[in-house]
Amino acid sequence: MRDGDGLFEVEPVEKNRPQGPPAAVGKTFRAFDPHQVMLLPPSLDDWLPEGHLARFVADLVDEVLDLGPILADYTEKRGYPPYDPRLMVRLLIDGYTTGVRSSRAIERRLADDVAFRFLAAGQEPDFRSIARFRRRHLDALADLFTQSLHLAAKLGMVKMGRVALDGTKLEANASKHKAMSYGRLVDKEERIEAEIAQLEAKAQALLADAEAADEAEDQTFGRDGKEADLPAELDRREKRLAKLQAARAQIEAEAAEKARAHAEDKERRRQERAGTSHERAVTDAGETAEAKARPKPKAQANFTDPDSRIMKNSDGAYIQAYNAQAVVDEEHQVITAADVTTNPSDALNYTTMLDQSAANTGVHPKQALVDAGYCSETNLEAARERQLSCGTDTFMATGRLAHDEQVPPAPRGRIPKDATLKERMARKLRTKPGKAAYARRKAIVEPVFGQIMTCQNGRQLLLRGENGARGEWRLLAACHNFRKAFRHAGTAGLAAAIA
Repeated sequence: MRDGDGLFEVEPVEKNRPQGPPAAVGKTFRAFDPHQVMLLPPSLDDWLPEGHLARFVADLVDEVLDLGPILADYTEKRGYPPYDPRLMVRLLIDGYTTGVRSSRAIERRLADDVAFRFLAAGQEPDFRSIARFRRRHLDALADLFTQSLHLAAKLGMVKMGRVALDGTKLEANASKHKAMSYGRLVDKEERIEAEIAQLEAKAQALLADAEAADEAEDQTFGRDGKEADLPAELDRREKRLAKLQAARAQIEAEAAEKARAHAEDKERRRQERAGTSHERAVTDAGETAEAKARPKPKAQANFTDPDSRIMKNSDGAYIQAYNAQAVVDEEHQVITAADVTTNPSDALNYTTMLDQSAANTGVHPKQALVDAGYCSETNLEAARERQLSCGTDTFMATGRLAHDEQVPPAPRGRIPKDATLKERMARKLRTKPGKAAYARRKAIVEPVFGQIMTCQNGRQLLLRGENGARGEWRLLAACHNFRKAFRHAGTAGLAAAIA
C-alpha cells in the first residue's frame, strides 16, 4: 500500500475496536466475546430451565393427550408432508395459555422465544400453516377441554362440592359499526332496489343506442371500461342487495323462532296449571305465533360476523360480542363446563350448563351458586326439581344489591305456605348458611374470568361465527385448566403427579 504521493510503501494497520471508557479501578471482568463460535451444536433443552411451562406442555401433548381425532383427519397420502400435529398442538396450547393466540404472533415467537423454539424443535411453521391447522381441527381442539377436565380429576383437583355458574361477554371479531337495524335494512333494501331498476333502465337505453353506433358501444362497454361502467355498478349494487336480503332474512327467522318458542312454552305452562296435556295445541300455538311474528325495528344483524350480537358488558358499554358461559369448581378453580351463546341473557343457560358440568365430570355438585342474571320463574322451578332429583342445592340471587347494600337478616318464624319460589329463594339467601354460601360465588368464578382475560389475552375472540367462538372459548377454558394442572403438579413433573 502506498501513501498519498505514492513515494513510500506502508504496511496495513489493523483497526482497534472501540473499548469504551476505562473502569474506575483495575477491575477484571468475565470473558465476553460476541463473535465466539460455538464448538458444539447448541441444545435447546439446555437453554430452558427446569419446571418451565413449555416442558409441561411438551409432556402433556406427547404423553397424556389423545390426538387421535386430529390424526384421523389425515387420510390423503399424496402431497407435501404437513407439519406434525403434535408440534402444532404444542404451539397452540402454549400460545393460548400464555396469551399468544394470534398465528402471526406465534410465528414471531418461533424466532424470538426459546420456549416456542423448544416446543417446535427448531422448526418454524408460518402463520398460514398455524391458522389453517387451527381452523381445520377446531372441533378436536375444543374437545381438549374435556381432556383437561379428566386430567384435573386425575390430579385430585375436582371435588364438585360447590360450583359457581356465570357468564361474561367476549368481544367478537367484528365491529358494531358494521351492524344494521331491521328498520334501516328495509329502507336501504328498497333504495338499492330502486337504484338497480334505474341502472337497468339506463343500461337498456344505452344498449339500444349502441346497436346503431358500434364505435360508441366499444368505447362504453369494451374491455377497457371506465369507472362508471354500468355492468360493474349493477354488479356492485346487486351484491350489496343480496347481503341486505340475507341479513333481513336472518333477523326475521330469529324473530319467528323466538316467538314460536315463547308461545309453545306459554301453552305448556297453561296446560300444566289446568292439569291437561295436548301436544298438538302446543304446536298450533307455536305455528300461529311464528306466522304473526315481526322483528322489532331495532333488531340488528352484523355483516362481518352475522352470528354475533350487540351486548352490554360489565362496564356498561355496548359491544359486538358473544355470551361465554362457565361452571367453575371451588376447590382449584377448574372449569367443568364451557359454552358460548348468542343470547345476551344468562337465564337460558342455567339448566344446560349444570347438565353439561355433570356430564363432563360424572358427578352433580352439592351446591350451585348463580347470580341474579339467571333468576326466572322457569329456573327457580328447575332448581327445585334439581335438588329433588340430583341433590344439588342452588343459591340463586333474586335481585341485585346496590353498592354497599347489606343483605337483611331472614325473618323469624315459618315460611308462609303461599310464598312464591322467588320469595322462598330470597329468604333462603338471607339465612346465615345462605349468606355464607353465596358469599363464595365471586371468589370462585370471577378470578377465572380475570385470568383468562389478562393472562391468556382472551378478552376478544379471533375466530368468527358461533361455532368458531364456541371452539375458541373451549380451547381457552382447556388451557386455563392446563395452567392450573401445571401449578398443581409443581416441579415434580406431570408424569410424577399423575402417578
